Amino acid sequence: MGTQDPRVDAYIAKSAEFAQPILRHLRAVVHEACPTVEETIKWQMPHFLYGGILCRMAAFKHHCAFGFWKEAQLMTGANDQSVEAMGHFGRLTSIEDLPVRRLLKTLIRRAMTLSDARDASPTRPKARRRPPPKPTAYFLDALKGRSAALATYRRLSPYGQREYIEWLRDAKRPDTRARRLATALTWLSQGKSRNWQYQRPKPASR
Repeated sequence: MGTQDPRVDAYIAKSAEFAQPILRHLRAVVHEACPTVEETIKWQMPHFLYGGILCRMAAFKHHCAFGFWKEAQLMTGANDQSVEAMGHFGRLTSIEDLPVRRLLKTLIRRAMTLSDARDASPTRPKARRRPPPKPTAYFLDALKGRSAALATYRRLSPYGQREYIEWLRDAKRPDTRARRLATALTWLSQGKSRNWQYQRPKPASR
């Protein structure tokens, strides 16, 4: 029997109005395809577990994303748009941007099969470690001029640093990049991660 995490309910409830039906749809399809799936929140995003991380979803200001943990093996030959967003189906702005329900469930079940094979393997290969993220020169120069922002950036995990780097790198226009850089410096100076809007507030200490 699968489990639902109330933190995922809260995440969906505070997402943008356009994002809520997308997230609810994805959640329902995952549970249909994998009745024993478990939910959790990792890195401020909903994740679905089946012998490890199976897939994840996220909502941003103007789009949603959905991705599989075993992307390289699962999406070979598929219409993988992960270069455009943190997922495998591009920037999702409506349910129509996703594959039809039957195909999506097929992909989820393929991901489950990969997870089962991994668990059954007597010698699991070591996971390939990603190199530490490297900020671009203009971002690094800007950070050096803002001590509070630089201190926050250095405290972030490699994943957290990469979120800022990729957000700036993905800006197509110079003016967009300049706005994002200014926003990044403000948030970092305030001690915030890239996706701080989706982070649950810490309970007050007693």
